[in-house]
Amino acid sequence: MAYYTLPVENLIEELRKLPGIGPKSAQRIAFYLLKVPRKEALKLAHAIAEARDRVKFCQICFNVTEREICEICSNSKRDSSAICVVEEPMDIVAIERTNEYKGLYHVLGGAISPIQNIGPDEIRIKELLARVKEGQVKEVIVATNPNIEGETTAMYISRILSPLQVKVTRLASGLPVGGDLEYADELTLGKALAGRREI
Repeated sequence: MAYYTLPVENLIEELRKLPGIGPKSAQRIAFYLLKVPRKEALKLAHAIAEARDRVKFCQICFNVTEREICEICSNSKRDSSAICVVEEPMDIVAIERTNEYKGLYHVLGGAISPIQNIGPDEIRIKELLARVKEGQVKEVIVATNPNIEGETTAMYISRILSPLQVKVTRLASGLPVGGDLEYADELTLGKALAGRREI
């Protein structure tokens, strides 16, 4: 039995699909949106539509961008001999805030997770391998999240890159196990970058 009118039920159902939004949060957000002036609700809808229409993935590193090649990949001052591998584009923002890293990035789009049926073919490991095989890369810094999936992904990347004679490092300790890079403060993340280790 529906407790609300169909448009409200549909709104709550769509909001529940967002990561980290449960039924109660979806309900609160839906009723908040019903209370705000129509102009404010339409601004949100327009921002969502505009982001979907204009934002795409960089053809090189898979960061989000409005152009074919993102600002980082097209910046000739960046160190092209180093690639920092992250799970998601928001991890790049976290690392960039440290002002410690001047190389390039590669966004995997997730991590290996057998429980969720995500294997190496479901994330952008083949594309990373192709970039490293081009020959300019001297170091690959694996900055996947310090959890089981991130560690599994890091070990897999280390194993497939070992025949290519490229240095593979992992962020140093200092990041909490089970945490996400996007929530780490700049100091902790900066120290983890500076103290990275080979794997």
